[in-house]
Amino acid sequence: MCTLCAVKPIDAQTNVWQPSPGHNQISIWPGEAPSAQATHGPEFTTISKNLVGGKPWLAVENVSHPTLTLYSPKGTNIGVAIVVFPGGGYDKLAIDLEGTEICDWLNSLGITGVLLKYRVPSPKPGQYRESLQALQDAQRTLSLVRFNAAKWRIDPHKIGVIGFSAGGHLVAATSTHFTKRSYRSVDAADQVTSRPDFAIALYPGHLSPWYPGERKSWTDTTQLGLNPHITVTSNTPPTFLLQAQNDPVDDVRNSMVYSLALRNAHVPVELHLYPEGGHGFGLRSTKAPITQWPALVETWLKTINIIQD
Repeated sequence: MCTLCAVKPIDAQTNVWQPSPGHNQISIWPGEAPSAQATHGPEFTTISKNLVGGKPWLAVENVSHPTLTLYSPKGTNIGVAIVVFPGGGYDKLAIDLEGTEICDWLNSLGITGVLLKYRVPSPKPGQYRESLQALQDAQRTLSLVRFNAAKWRIDPHKIGVIGFSAGGHLVAATSTHFTKRSYRSVDAADQVTSRPDFAIALYPGHLSPWYPGERKSWTDTTQLGLNPHITVTSNTPPTFLLQAQNDPVDDVRNSMVYSLALRNAHVPVELHLYPEGGHGFGLRSTKAPITQWPALVETWLKTINIIQD
């Protein structure tokens, strides 16, 4: 039995993030999530002191109960859905900056936004500091969206992903890990593919071994180095990548190396690099031209025939 055949919102709890009125969080697992870890206390939210576009942003921490929140367009619905992966280094989630604000923008295009509140913090083993639990939650959510496509007025062949920072890595992980699930099937939804039809990653991390603070990061031209767990094939979905060369958190080589791997596998890829822009700007406009990226994505979605003129 699929847990979303009879959708039930989760109960409200003190200081647990809640979406705006009219939207309900939906549990993505029918019972305990796979590979569950010991909790670090209850879920809570904090307001960042670092302003982006002149405004603070909201972080969600200690997520042990992953959910999806459906943001359906109030007006025209073009049948496209995009699952949104906020960033936060697999330690927290920038839930408004790289989550709800993205869903609102997608709604303005007639696209359904599906906000995934995935588990954080989680173990991040190895050189690339990846999260198995986040991948499990992402794969499950993609299958749930496709399983419920008719109910949610979505074309099952037009389901994409967008992610930021660690969420950008999750975009690459779901784009290359869909032939085998990272968890045991739990219901009928898991019989539906978790492959995204298209992918958008902004200032991604965890794809390259290089970090901006390393001495050779900007001078070693002998290698880019791709995370060996990201195995690109000709069936990896068309991808849009964007990053600033002065990103102080995730080296620009993350986007460069992934774009090269996509190109070598003959996967359509559009790469945008800017000299400035930093990291973690989401949709908010700053003086940096990189923050005009939504117009670039809209044009790209037209070129790959996801949306029409």
